Amino acid sequence: MQSDYMSAWDISKGIAEKKFSAVEIVESHIKRIKERDGEIGAFLTLCEDEALAQAREVDEKISGGRPVGRLAGVPAAIKDNMCTDGIRTTCASKMLEDFIPPYNATVVERLLDEDAVIIGKTNMDEFAMGSSTENSAFRITKNPRDITRVPGGSSGGSAAAVAADMVPVTLGSDTGGSIRQPAAFCGVVGLKPTYGLVSRYGLIAFGSSLDQIGPFSKTVLDSALMLEAIQGKDERDSTSYRGEYQKSYTDSLGKDIKGMRIAVPKEFFMDGLDDEIAASVQESIKCFEGLGAKVDEISLPAAGDGLSAYYIISSAEASSNLARYDGIRYGYRAKDYTNIDELMEMSRSEAFGTEVKRRIMLGTYALSSGYYDEYYNRAQKFRKVLKGQFEDVFRSYDLILGPTSPVLPFKIGERNSDPLQMYLADVYTIIVNLVGVPAISIPCGRSTEGLPVGLQLIGPHYGELRILQAAHAFEQEIKLEL
Repeated sequence: MQSDYMSAWDISKGIAEKKFSAVEIVESHIKRIKERDGEIGAFLTLCEDEALAQAREVDEKISGGRPVGRLAGVPAAIKDNMCTDGIRTTCASKMLEDFIPPYNATVVERLLDEDAVIIGKTNMDEFAMGSSTENSAFRITKNPRDITRVPGGSSGGSAAAVAADMVPVTLGSDTGGSIRQPAAFCGVVGLKPTYGLVSRYGLIAFGSSLDQIGPFSKTVLDSALMLEAIQGKDERDSTSYRGEYQKSYTDSLGKDIKGMRIAVPKEFFMDGLDDEIAASVQESIKCFEGLGAKVDEISLPAAGDGLSAYYIISSAEASSNLARYDGIRYGYRAKDYTNIDELMEMSRSEAFGTEVKRRIMLGTYALSSGYYDEYYNRAQKFRKVLKGQFEDVFRSYDLILGPTSPVLPFKIGERNSDPLQMYLADVYTIIVNLVGVPAISIPCGRSTEGLPVGLQLIGPHYGELRILQAAHAFEQEIKLEL
């Protein structure tokens, strides 16, 4: 049984119908992880004993005739910035190397409530700051499509785990593209939901007004299934959406998208976009037109200026959020110090990596007296303008279409010496987080070297159903094999 190549949908269905057991599924995936992860480096922690115990509980429920959840027996991996009760949660940082949370993040609770099996914690850029998963304090994750290249970031471990068939689904977090960009680089599906649709309780914060948790999967159907499981109001999260939630996404997939109105911003096709990516996206546009969608070119003037505003706002929020790691209350503590000021300075200097220090310094500067209005306040004003332009587009169109990344997966080490070049890999994704709308990245082609190309579909607030319907229709039409 090649269970490690099955979708989450097929696994949960097969277990519920007693075609195979949850223990068999989990054992198969653990074997696959042990065979491949030495080369890929997607996992920081493998929860073998805990996963098998959860699988046995699922099998006991089924043998006893009790109802099971929609993810019964499905192995899932969690990005290592989401708290897991009794399981090490490091944020890929020396600062939290030995941190074991006493509680689960809401999304972990919800997966367990649906009888998913938590099989491990995945690697990431330290505190989710990076676009390549090279900033981890513990290991560099490689792209399963070409192990000389990065898997993207910061959720590169989660994307690589799915692309390498080690698990059918994973969770990542997306602050400026950290789900969608690695999904594009690894040739998998990555969904960033509307801000507030999925609880952030238990997510170790990077940028609190930008962070959102979402799924990786091989298929759009599996992402829809995962979203059904993890979404919902949470009283422990003050930013949790208080309105009505879509009860099912999976039931609405498969419907035609004839008449759907899709906008393509011309700003997405300016200098810096790889020619092969542009060609794949243009072919995708033809595919959507063939499916009956109406596609128009539009202008989104502020889109090209989002990068600067994003790095000011996200770094300011990071500076504030990471101030709690002072070597006193919890986390890493320096051994040699003479007073409390030196303790804090040495602990932070020794435990934070280069990229985290860079963002803290940038954010602290932007928030400092005399510069707040010039930088942070100005960036927030830009954010409001950008939101208004998105609202104008969605008055006339259902979706916005464009490339996920301007570049193909780059070589490991290729961009480490130039942070700006690294940041430019997120130029098409960060605007989505600034506005708080949902977006998905789906594979749409290959380069001449066989590297994946990602297509991004952006929807209005709480427009996940539209996005998933369009993505599923496209996926079924092109039937791309990676």
